[in-house]
Amino acid sequence: MQHEEGMIIMHSSVVIKGSKAGMTVILSPDLPFDQLIENIGRKFRESARFWGSVQMTLTLEGRKLTPAEELQVVDAITANSQIEILCLLDTDANRIARCEKALTERLMELSGRTGQFYRGNLERGDVLESEASIVIIGDVAHGARVIARGNIIVLGLLHGTVHAGASGNREAVVAAYEMAPIQLRIAEAALGNTEKGKRLGRGVMIASLSEEGILVQPVKKSFLNYFNFI
Repeated sequence: MQHEEGMIIMHSSVVIKGSKAGMTVILSPDLPFDQLIENIGRKFRESARFWGSVQMTLTLEGRKLTPAEELQVVDAITANSQIEILCLLDTDANRIARCEKALTERLMELSGRTGQFYRGNLERGDVLESEASIVIIGDVAHGARVIARGNIIVLGLLHGTVHAGASGNREAVVAAYEMAPIQLRIAEAALGNTEKGKRLGRGVMIASLSEEGILVQPVKKSFLNYFNFI
């Protein structure tokens, strides 16, 4: 272990570099991927006390990974520590497109059981209602409304009004690639007026209901296991 502009934790196949700006994990390019995942989990278990409970950005280096493999790496980190990965960063200009593609495919797979799809943009004056959960492959513009008994997933920009869990389902969630709603409701709860039209964070965000009200936070890669489209 050595210090060099922040903490560096060494392992034969995993190198973890931490700084105020975030975390960089350098992965062995040669180790079988399953073994690499085991090593990542072990390394973060061993160093969990050092990191504590923290939110960080993550950069992966040293090995070319598919979007699915990236998700597995993030899950290995979060499952073995109290670290919350806010987003993945690197120098690959195609990263956002790749991650959105993987997210879209996974959401469509999960919601394909009993959920519904709407393909296209919802414009001012449009109203979309669903008796189940709904995935909108497009944008929800200012002045458009979406009401669902289950979850509402917007694979695009959310600038309109949404009401998830409209039948009183307090377990429902709202997620969007960019979340800046005029109004957001889950069951009987609503975001305060001060939040109207405000961009609620960068990147994919998820809103859920807590004892204190509606909580909006960045999506963790492991959140995909959270959805239950019923």
